[in-house]
Amino acid sequence: MKALLSVALVLSWSSGFIGAKLGTGSAPAATLLMWRFLPLTVVLAAVSVLLTRNAWRGMTAGVLGRQAVIGLLSQSAYLFTVYYAIQLGVSSGTTALIDGIQPLVAGALAGPLLRQYVSRGQWFGLWLGVGGAALVATADAAAGSGAAWWAYLVPFLGMLSLVAATFLQERSRRRVAPAVSMTVHCATSTVLFTALAVGTGSAVPPADPSFWFAVGWLAAVATFVAYGLYWLLLRRSGVTQVNTLMFLMAPVTAVWGAAAFGEPFGPRTVLGLGIGLAAALIVHRDGARRAARDRPTTGSEDRAAGRCGAVHRS
Repeated sequence: MKALLSVALVLSWSSGFIGAKLGTGSAPAATLLMWRFLPLTVVLAAVSVLLTRNAWRGMTAGVLGRQAVIGLLSQSAYLFTVYYAIQLGVSSGTTALIDGIQPLVAGALAGPLLRQYVSRGQWFGLWLGVGGAALVATADAAAGSGAAWWAYLVPFLGMLSLVAATFLQERSRRRVAPAVSMTVHCATSTVLFTALAVGTGSAVPPADPSFWFAVGWLAAVATFVAYGLYWLLLRRSGVTQVNTLMFLMAPVTAVWGAAAFGEPFGPRTVLGLGIGLAAALIVHRDGARRAARDRPTTGSEDRAAGRCGAVHRS
């Protein structure tokens, strides 16, 4: 069951980059995101009133405020940087690979933030992954994507936002039902993107059918399926195992983008993706070996379970 959920997460999350590429071809990122989240928030609010009312009991202003901040980082800031980078001309595969560095950064920061040991192998994997992303980015730029050099820094900001949200959720103490967290996150995004679209005069959607197809795709698959699966698997499997899946999204998106939009997929792109996957294997294998060494230690399994159980609390 967990394997099927993992495959579904990789495919649905990768589809978000493809939907962003399709939608931003006919409208600004703020417009696409506004119309993606407006209907979602209405639907989730109705579901909360009719079906999941009990999940909201005991939710204080502090708990909901913390969830709003997590949503602002993991959804609003993350998605806007991804969409904006693609709007600027960065290919969907390159954006996905830069986003895929997130587990390496999370692993490197696990030491100072969660007081977990970070080995030399993990640090090596981090810098190897950064090198792979840089190689793909330069290949993308050399292929004439039309994006300015600073456009490739935009998805890095989104990746850091997702890292921050992951650690904020990991350090939370209060358990929050997925129906509550998703509703709060989507409502936060709706308010932010509506204000941004109205403020920039881009709230009116285009009549292009591809725009509305992208909106439906992103709302149904990239939000309900991908975003929901991310937090579900994070709760069941922990940060390390879920974040390792992020590395599979870059090659899937790169192949998908090349087939659907003719995006660059030359030897340098393949090499960069390969380096990224190698970095993921190094980090994951090093972490697994360390976990195996620590398992006989008294109390180590209880502490590990406690860290995984902290997910989805606020």
